[in-house]
Amino acid sequence: MESRGGRRISRGMLPLLAFHVVNEYYRSESRPPVTAGLLAANTLIYLRPGILDNILPTLNEVWFNPHLIVKNKDLKRFFLSAFYHIGDSHLVYNMMSLLWKGLQLETSMGSVEFASMVAALVAMSQGITLILAKSLLLLFDYERAYYYEHAVGFSGVLFAMKVVLNSQSDDYTYVHGLVIPSRYAAWAELVLIQMFVPGVSFLGHLGGILAGILYLRLKGSNRGQDPLTILMRRITGLLNWPFKFVRNLFLSQQRRIHGRGTVGRGQPSGRSFGPWRCRVCSFDNSELLNVCEMCSTEREGNVDGSSAFHSRRGRERGLSGLWRCQACSFDNSELLITCEICGIERDGNATGASAIRQQNRRLHNPSPEELRRRRLERYSG
Repeated sequence: MESRGGRRISRGMLPLLAFHVVNEYYRSESRPPVTAGLLAANTLIYLRPGILDNILPTLNEVWFNPHLIVKNKDLKRFFLSAFYHIGDSHLVYNMMSLLWKGLQLETSMGSVEFASMVAALVAMSQGITLILAKSLLLLFDYERAYYYEHAVGFSGVLFAMKVVLNSQSDDYTYVHGLVIPSRYAAWAELVLIQMFVPGVSFLGHLGGILAGILYLRLKGSNRGQDPLTILMRRITGLLNWPFKFVRNLFLSQQRRIHGRGTVGRGQPSGRSFGPWRCRVCSFDNSELLNVCEMCSTEREGNVDGSSAFHSRRGRERGLSGLWRCQACSFDNSELLITCEICGIERDGNATGASAIRQQNRRLHNPSPEELRRRRLERYSG
């Protein structure tokens, strides 16, 4: 965060920022969307193009001032001050740091969890800064430097992100020419920036570091996903529901079974609409049933008891080279020309007297109950 010192308007460094962002995203394979959104949001708030100039609050309305926030309960200052910057150098430095940290964190964490982390760090860093300023006032009556200070900028969140990024690293890094362990880089940068960069908010940067540490502690104590991540995942799932519905609709149409399959072939793992065929006795059952009405074989092919006996018999007979009876839909061996169940001859083999007999049989087809009885007798015999 940068303390109040007058806004400097200059556009010379913004093309450099744009070139750097485009170059990094061109070289990156993942192209994280949340990081890009944060970059765009901060830049648009700073530039205030067109209609945004009339919609967005002015800089004077969003300065982070602990006294005004506590006095007026001003949540606008509390949250929006992190996304405002007072000059090109302030914006470009913060956005380049956000680009570098965001690409790494979002790629490793995922966009939803990264977005929830950033939201949590914004609230925690601002809250801790406010608590520190108020504590200094109450405990030490130290009000001039911090409690009435005006500050804006995303750097408090960036310090928190730096803590999270380097928390598991045992490597060394450069901080303004000094080689130090990565996990202590945020503390070193806090001191060095305060020493050599005028007008920065020490309390805002310290609040960011403490927010990063607190986030890691809370994350470590709760191994599952934090509530904010769960909420964002549910919102994302709700927004994606219409697209998933249309996609699943087309996929289900492709997987729909047209006609009847062959006994003995593997069933797909997902259920299709309409009747399903028992792999043991070839009976077509309702999609509402999970057990075959004829032989009690489970829908997924898990057989037990007497149905296992039928399954072994089916494998012993051999399930290749079958022809389907047009009258009762029973699958017969290709060596037979007459259906084992109803006696109807195979299509194409009935001529002369046999054709007449076949026609008479078709006119007197047995009832479904009779066919079931015959099938049970066929498999139990």
